[in-house]
Amino acid sequence: MTGDDLREACGVFGIWQDPAAFTKAYWGAFSLQHRGQESAGVAVMNEGKIAVAKGMGLLQDAVKLDAALRGSAAISHVRYSTTGESSAMNAQPLLMHTRFGPLALAHNGNLVNHERLRRQLEAEGAIFQGTSDSEVLAHLVARRPESDLATALKEAARQLSGGFAFVVLSREGVFGIRDPLGIRPLVLGRIPGGAWVLASETCAFDMVGAHMMREVEPGELVRITASGVESVRFAERMAERACAFEVIYFARPDSLAQGESMHLKRRLLGKQLALEAPAPADVVVGVPDSSLPAAMGYAEASGLPFDFGLVKNRYIARTFIAPDPEWRAQGVQLKLSAVKEVVEGRRVALIDDSLVRGTTSRHIVRLLRSAGAKEVHMRIASPPYRDPCHYGIDTSRAGELAARHLSLEALTARVGADSLAFLSPEGLMAALGSDRWCLACFGRGYPVPVEEEEDG
Repeated sequence: MTGDDLREACGVFGIWQDPAAFTKAYWGAFSLQHRGQESAGVAVMNEGKIAVAKGMGLLQDAVKLDAALRGSAAISHVRYSTTGESSAMNAQPLLMHTRFGPLALAHNGNLVNHERLRRQLEAEGAIFQGTSDSEVLAHLVARRPESDLATALKEAARQLSGGFAFVVLSREGVFGIRDPLGIRPLVLGRIPGGAWVLASETCAFDMVGAHMMREVEPGELVRITASGVESVRFAERMAERACAFEVIYFARPDSLAQGESMHLKRRLLGKQLALEAPAPADVVVGVPDSSLPAAMGYAEASGLPFDFGLVKNRYIARTFIAPDPEWRAQGVQLKLSAVKEVVEGRRVALIDDSLVRGTTSRHIVRLLRSAGAKEVHMRIASPPYRDPCHYGIDTSRAGELAARHLSLEALTARVGADSLAFLSPEGLMAALGSDRWCLACFGRGYPVPVEEEEDG
């Protein structure tokens, strides 16, 4: 992924009945750091009370591992804001005191009906602590008439619309909630002989020694207690529409989605791209790190050599998640360097996983030309990004989307490449292997109606 183009919402983790709950929730969130670098936090339950440690920045800066919050149940969170300002008051987990006792919640995604729900709740006397949409769930729960938390959560979840995955820490257990279409990911795992865990990605399980058991189903609410896992549905079964960008970019390559390796899926995207859009090139170069599997697949299918023509400064954070545009622009220039010995005098097939705004792509093409590349032929392992996402990716303004407003010729000129080509929607579906994916950003329609359109 090229720097400033996409920003994901968050990563969540939860664990119940483990004496090292704080430590494992910390490392679970650490493994999900790629999903958000704006703020981070951990909430721990101990003797019916919840303690929260959170702050702005990376997890290691926001929460000190030696804090060692005591307790046997915990949830954790890493955040990039897609709804609500970037501030400490919106850092999660959020802690609420309700008639069910203390609740801590962490959220990945975006509620498209949050503004309407918030207005209704405020009219009924609700006082919000922050500006994020995540807090809506806690207020809905607090106003439910049901006597038990599990039922109140289920009924509150029925009122939500959008792409969302919640983990909730309470005296009654750790709950996991996934939206009815499964747009946002949530998986269930278990430490052998020990605790059950929830996470946005399976890579978090590897960090804490857990094995994936299954995905939380779309429209499902699970409760983890000392007795195990209980499951109820809050929405009827529908055709799944998981976010395709989890495969294209967001998930770590060592994670599984719908039971399949993200690394291998990205190689398939590259192979399909090579079949559809061959390049007159001497060498294939991928944008590190997320585009490297697609570049490997492209090289394999095209018969061209793959090489590391771009290197990444490992001490620079992933700039696309940084909320400040000027910081992101500066970060990109510090983040990548071209390897002159690989590209000088050669025609380069430059493979990236997506192109949204195009500004970083232009910088990378310039890098390669400055290092002596004879030609740069850019190939994108996904279709043109044409429509805003309202389900948890921060591209809610249509005016920012280059492919929406520019012809292929004009877009090629903007990035400064000798040629530019995208994977077709049909090629994407062929590589993904099913139709269970949300492709709204590629102009294939919104699976959940959007109530509040953003200006753009």
